[in-house]
Amino acid sequence: MYRALGKQRLIYRSLISNYVKTGLIDKALQVFDEMSQSNCRVFSIDYNRIIGVLVCHSRFELVELYYDAMVPKGIGAVPDMWAYNMYLNVLCSESLVDIALSVLVNMSEKGRDPDVVSYTTVISGLMRVKQIDQAVQMWQSMIQKGIRPDANACRALVLGLCGVGKTDLAYELTVGVMKLDFSTSVYNVLINGFCKAGRLDKAQAIMSFMRKNGCPPDLVTYNILLNYCCDKLMLDEAEKLMKIMERNGMQLDSYSYNQIIKGFCKANLIEKAYMLMVRKMETKGVVDVVSYNTIIRALCKGLRVKRAYELFEEMGVQGIRPDIITFTILIKAFLRDGNSSLAKTLLDKMTEMGLLPDRVLYTTTIDHMCKIGRISMAHTIFCDMIEHKITPDVVSYNAIISGFCKASRVCEAMNLFEQMQVDDLCPDEVTYKLIIGGLLRENKLSLACTVWEQMMDKGFTLDRDISETLINAISSEDLSSISNGKGGKM
Repeated sequence: MYRALGKQRLIYRSLISNYVKTGLIDKALQVFDEMSQSNCRVFSIDYNRIIGVLVCHSRFELVELYYDAMVPKGIGAVPDMWAYNMYLNVLCSESLVDIALSVLVNMSEKGRDPDVVSYTTVISGLMRVKQIDQAVQMWQSMIQKGIRPDANACRALVLGLCGVGKTDLAYELTVGVMKLDFSTSVYNVLINGFCKAGRLDKAQAIMSFMRKNGCPPDLVTYNILLNYCCDKLMLDEAEKLMKIMERNGMQLDSYSYNQIIKGFCKANLIEKAYMLMVRKMETKGVVDVVSYNTIIRALCKGLRVKRAYELFEEMGVQGIRPDIITFTILIKAFLRDGNSSLAKTLLDKMTEMGLLPDRVLYTTTIDHMCKIGRISMAHTIFCDMIEHKITPDVVSYNAIISGFCKASRVCEAMNLFEQMQVDDLCPDEVTYKLIIGGLLRENKLSLACTVWEQMMDKGFTLDRDISETLINAISSEDLSSISNGKGGKM
């Protein structure tokens, strides 16, 4: 009989394997369930395999079900370490850390002592849900049990603590107490954490510690320090770092040079930034759109818009494609300088290149066009916005409605006001004030009163000037003519 059951088990396993290989996971589960309900004994290896299949195919909702079915089976049906760790990973990825902690306890009770992978997984999960203190306790528990953290464990702890500004604690628990040796990437996280905290001395100390431990700083290490120095306008220090990198045979990348360009531009050394780009970056072929955007932004900020536009044209010659940021910087600068025609040309060029302006840029442009009286152009841009499937918000509508009302085109403003509501976009207090003000200026008193009633129903109130204008207009009209809509009819 036992031999027959063993043969039947092999048939079940073969069927399950074939279904898994062909991607028929539900069929595989169906056979597994049939096997577990038969007289065949189901071993832990069978459960481990099916749990692994579920994890690999992201069937996380079923992992816990099969894990729970496995645990009460008794001797021979305890998940192996791989299955436990896979399950812990699923739980932590779904932020179910409380269940993960209970599984960790269950492991020990079932004779499977958690290993470094188990602890690392749970520590990462706890960090992800910001249970920092519990993650630190888990780390300390791992150390107390004689489990030496590996590079992944260190990375999980350091990333989590530095991410919430506890860089000193991260340093103390790793380098400070255990003198752990870990990868350059983990050192870089610590260095970045101390730089963010304004602790350059500590960052440099870790850099020295790296060298002594046979872990030379890499390009990322230097880039972190370059970023800090340039942000703080420590430009002499940044240039020294750049020379050290070059002396050590390190190839600076676009990010490295762009940090220095950013620093020069912040210090208003724009020509120096440009010369660095031309003499160093172009020679090495590492100039990118970020380099140009940084200098163009600085030129526009310094009201040198013509020079900024020359750089924009230079980008085309150099074969560097402008991005949304390039266009946004220039369009806003030309609008500010009153050159609305060139701003519109750039907006059109932008869309021709397949770079869609966002809602904020469209609204800014529309608002500017309305303010300088170019209402038709503003309306064209508004229609372009809708055509490109950028949905206007209430601020966008208010900008164009304001333009129409100021241009005594209140009928068009009312059309937009009604369209807003058709599109389930609720007018705000500003919208109502604009519409009522525009109607009153064109002596549309009856309609102004109707809109006012709608406004009050929404809980909004008019400001004093418009309110007084409306009340005075009502007082001077014959009540019967108001009720009949005479004189104020559109």
